[in-house]
Amino acid sequence: MALAGGSVGHSSNSGGRTSVRVVVAGDRGTGKSSLIAAAAAESFPENVPPVLPPTRLPADFFTDRVPVILIDTSSSLENRGKLNEELKRADAVVLTYACDQPLTLSRLSSHWLYELRRLEVKVPIIVVGCKLDLRDEHNQMSLEQVMSPIMQRFREIETCIECSAATLIQVPEAFYYAQKAVLHPTSPLFDQENQCLKDRCARALRRIFVLCDHDMDGALNDSELNEFQVKCFNAPLQPAEIVGVKRVVQEKIPAGVNELGLTLTGFLFLHALFIEKSRIETTWAVLRKFGYDDDLKLMDDFLPVPSKRVPDQSVELTSEAVEFLNGVFRLFDSDNDGALEPAELDELFCTAPESPWGEAPYKDAVERTARGDISLNAFISQWALMTALDPRLSLANLVYIGYGGDPASALHITRRRSVDRKKQRSERNVLQCFVFGPKSAGKSSLLNLLLGRPFSKINSTNGERYAANVVDKLGGSKTLILREIPEDGVKKLLSNKEFLAACDVAVFVYDGSDEKSWKRSKELLLDVARHGEDSGFGVPSLLIVAKDDLDPNPVAIQDSVKISQKIGIVPPIPLSMKSSDSSDIFSRIIKAAEHPHFSIPETETGRNRKQYRQLVNQSLILVSIGAAVTIVGLAAYRAYAANRSTSS
Repeated sequence: MALAGGSVGHSSNSGGRTSVRVVVAGDRGTGKSSLIAAAAAESFPENVPPVLPPTRLPADFFTDRVPVILIDTSSSLENRGKLNEELKRADAVVLTYACDQPLTLSRLSSHWLYELRRLEVKVPIIVVGCKLDLRDEHNQMSLEQVMSPIMQRFREIETCIECSAATLIQVPEAFYYAQKAVLHPTSPLFDQENQCLKDRCARALRRIFVLCDHDMDGALNDSELNEFQVKCFNAPLQPAEIVGVKRVVQEKIPAGVNELGLTLTGFLFLHALFIEKSRIETTWAVLRKFGYDDDLKLMDDFLPVPSKRVPDQSVELTSEAVEFLNGVFRLFDSDNDGALEPAELDELFCTAPESPWGEAPYKDAVERTARGDISLNAFISQWALMTALDPRLSLANLVYIGYGGDPASALHITRRRSVDRKKQRSERNVLQCFVFGPKSAGKSSLLNLLLGRPFSKINSTNGERYAANVVDKLGGSKTLILREIPEDGVKKLLSNKEFLAACDVAVFVYDGSDEKSWKRSKELLLDVARHGEDSGFGVPSLLIVAKDDLDPNPVAIQDSVKISQKIGIVPPIPLSMKSSDSSDIFSRIIKAAEHPHFSIPETETGRNRKQYRQLVNQSLILVSIGAAVTIVGLAAYRAYAANRSTSS
């Protein structure tokens, strides 16, 4: 095992790469071409052309069994464009200097490293001193003395090495380190400056530790360590090796081992030790065996996300996943107060790369107490929102926090909304409502109302925003997601034919005391209605008269009633955001979404188009009937003629 110093198999440790492209660059005469030729031929070449063609080191050249493609370059001005192009395509860069030419070494920091930054070449850099056999014996400064100041300034340098193509000293090693830096990168795992594991790496290793701690006692016993060893490296540990591992840990960090076995502290210490001892491939082997990619997120192969066949389907959590989340909530609610504190929520996601709810659109999207706690309903609503917007992120985080079932059983695809309309009923558990309206009409206040937040005059937001909560109703409950659509973003959104495909119901909010607010809301309503008719994704729509506590504008009230009757939707719903008894609005939104055939706005153009289609269909039916009658009549005539001919 890695823990005991065993070898690491290549199959789980190459990150899925099929080759590594290494570009060799540096001043003229530093030995670039000779270095490549010597590595490929395993002998010193007598005649080397100025620039070699791409050279392939075969898969079996290094233990990771991934071919390395070596790209030779010219540093001449006339070839600068080709050089820059090759550098931008590199997986790693080998920068050469000549050990017998000190000027070429100083040129690394005065020219080449700055040039790579200018080109935004963000790949591992291996500095290689060539012609070691020609270095002046009287100038024997160590490589560490020479390179340490440069590496302090240029953190992108992965390692440095000196070699000689003439004597074949450390020639393969130059490209081995380049390949290793690509296949087993240091930067995602280890903070070189502070000499510790990076947070995301520690989180991934914590998850692996928890998965291997089958008896959940906070330590890996000998049996669990052996099982871990076999899973990652296909070889069991000998008892003496286990004792040796524990001894190493306990000498360096006493809390790393207790009477039960290797603790999480010890497990993390071991991996930091591997990296410090240049055995980073060991840690990568473990991470990749448990499904992690180079960004320390789960690979797609470990996340069987169901794909929507058509845009008007949506993705929801299954009952198994919801049951799991209920259990997780209770487990982390350590004080049993029915809510998760921010610290408890952070602990819940400590095995994920980061908390998924720290940024928009999830931040502030659910109901919270004054001190930032979230209830079970808010917790489930947040997961429902994440599943609707980003199913892959939702499934990944379910797995990160310990979902033990088949990942394919965690999510399911809903029935098409067009089918729901035909069947006149929606079976969704999560309903999405798009909220339209002019600025200052009360859209943000409606979202805050769903989240149980008190009315505030300063509510307006400039961007798109979401709010999600569980709404209780007769016969059960539904999760309602409100999506606030900024007024100035409607035109762009409507340019997408599938914009309304994910919408179950649309509401149009306007200030009942302001005629201009109503007129703009009416324009938005008709624009969205036309889009629904043109795209085939028409949705039930409601008008909400916000600020009902203010004096109503007569024109706005009368015209809104008239318009709702004309386009066939329910009358406007009055609402005061200041009222304590205003939650009924969400039950009405849910009801509209559950009956998707009802209250779909129909414009005059849409009505005419519908009548025309009906007329065409009727004409086709009449033509079909006429044709059928003609055929029957012709058949009857032929039968009559045949009988008459027979009787004659």
